[in-house]
Amino acid sequence: MPWWLYVLAALVVIVVVSLLTQPQPSSEPGPTVTVTETEVTTAPPVMVTETETIEVPAPAEEGDVPVVPDEETAEPEAPAESEDADVYYDNCDEARAAGAAPVYVGEPGYGPHLDANGDGVGCE
Repeated sequence: MPWWLYVLAALVVIVVVSLLTQPQPSSEPGPTVTVTETEVTTAPPVMVTETETIEVPAPAEEGDVPVVPDEETAEPEAPAESEDADVYYDNCDEARAAGAAPVYVGEPGYGPHLDANGDGVGCE
């Protein structure tokens, strides 16, 4: 037998062995790998403010609505009997400079021109 037949037979054996030892493709999917990156952030600082709760008396009976007199018919309130009764601030900058801001209704220096939203607290 010629030598090239031996070489050919050896090559056939190598190809058959390599085909038999390779893993066969499966119909089931293989495992998957998921990579997750986690970013750590810090929350911004929390600002804490102090609040004051004011209790308002309820109407005497259900359905009663308190009557608020018109500005034209209402009697003007008597000024407070103190040396601060004649305090007047042209604007909120003056009230803040005097250390009086915020100014509440009934306090010396309060005026509707200082209360932009009409809630009874000027220079908020």
